[in-house]
Amino acid sequence: MLSAGAECVFMGLFLYISDLQVKVFPATGEKTVSLMCSSSCPLTESPVVYIWYKNTEFLYQDSSPWYQELISSEESVTYSCAVRGYEHLRAPEVSLASLTSACFTVTYAKGRMCSNQQRPEDEPCSITYPREIQVHVQKTEVWGHFKLACNTSCPQTEAQTITWYKNRRLEPAPQRVPISSPDSYSCAVKHLLSDEVCIQDKYCSRVNYVNRRICALQGSSVNISSEYSHPYNQQSKSKSWYKNRRSDMAAGEELIKNTDRIKFHGLMNRHILTINKLMKSDSAEYIFRIGSDAGKWPALPGVTLVVTGLEVMFSPSEEVTEGQRVTLTCRTSCPLTDNMNYIWYLNNQPLNLTKTQSKYLVLDPVSSEHAGNYSCKVKMLQKSSLQKMLTVQRRKRRKWTQAAIRIVVLLLVVIPTSVFLWIRRKMTSIQSPRTETSVNLEEISPGQVYDDISAQPTEEDDIL
Repeated sequence: MLSAGAECVFMGLFLYISDLQVKVFPATGEKTVSLMCSSSCPLTESPVVYIWYKNTEFLYQDSSPWYQELISSEESVTYSCAVRGYEHLRAPEVSLASLTSACFTVTYAKGRMCSNQQRPEDEPCSITYPREIQVHVQKTEVWGHFKLACNTSCPQTEAQTITWYKNRRLEPAPQRVPISSPDSYSCAVKHLLSDEVCIQDKYCSRVNYVNRRICALQGSSVNISSEYSHPYNQQSKSKSWYKNRRSDMAAGEELIKNTDRIKFHGLMNRHILTINKLMKSDSAEYIFRIGSDAGKWPALPGVTLVVTGLEVMFSPSEEVTEGQRVTLTCRTSCPLTDNMNYIWYLNNQPLNLTKTQSKYLVLDPVSSEHAGNYSCKVKMLQKSSLQKMLTVQRRKRRKWTQAAIRIVVLLLVVIPTSVFLWIRRKMTSIQSPRTETSVNLEEISPGQVYDDISAQPTEEDDIL
């Protein structure tokens, strides 16, 4: 087994994973987070299939490294991932301990994520991440210089390691920066990055992105937006987008000209890449560069785009029995926003549901009328998922009825027989004493006995 400290190991012609992690990112504008299965070395195998686990149990597998849903605070639920074929290199489990509008706390089953803390690697540890990070430029007592601070939306803790970048290259923490500095700066807490800032916009180049993570549906269109600045005395002639699948320059593909599907738009200090009729092969990282840096691969990541289709999933199974609860999910390879409207179909006919349709359809209790081929789609798109059949088996009432009849018949035979035998034993046990008493009574008051017997109604009297 490969050591956790190794980064990438060559075996034959392929690179294999040695340090898999579940990275947690804040979801934009919501009290939720998204998960990504991340490797410390590039994956050259094709196709790469990621396996996700929930509470150590297999959940699903997909070609996307992103977990299929947004996660809310569920301290008792753990998540992990692996790459198919290398399940023994499963990432350490993570759980979301708390979540607010400003921070979220992640608990790691193994402490190597908290490398700056003095603790054994096998012990769990927790890190509180900010939802927002920004570089703040502060004045100093030294004339002509500024001090930079990395401000976060929640109090910094010992486990939060601040990393600095200068001109998109890893850099030690800056002490003082001249007011005329032509450099751009950004900071990060672990894998969460701030925007780039310039001490003076007119002197330096910087590039930021409106959204660093995009999940889009196959067949739809997407806008990947960048915001940039460059020195006022330099006209930036080179503006280029790069498409990167494996995080190295050799795999980068420069997007040069407009096509039927790919368009470029420039407006003031914004440059937008539009991709229409999205295909799964469009899933990649997109990086925008300007000026003299256009031919260099930056250290900072760009925008990650994941293109997903739709798939119907049944829980607990696609073969169920009448009376069970069945949940249908319109599954995606990455988390879409929660405000999507879905349409469900049964045998190609839309289902008329009273409530707003979501990605979940619950049949409780399920009946034979629910059996058939289900599909789903997002309301704004024409393309729907492939159909998937739900089989509903009738309850086995006949067998249960026969068994019940056998039990009832048995009881009807056993109980009267038992009662009869008990009465017979009782009568036998009291027969001798009762005879003696009756004789004595007859001797004492025969008339009374006779009267009592004669007073009893006959069978004919009862009928009349």
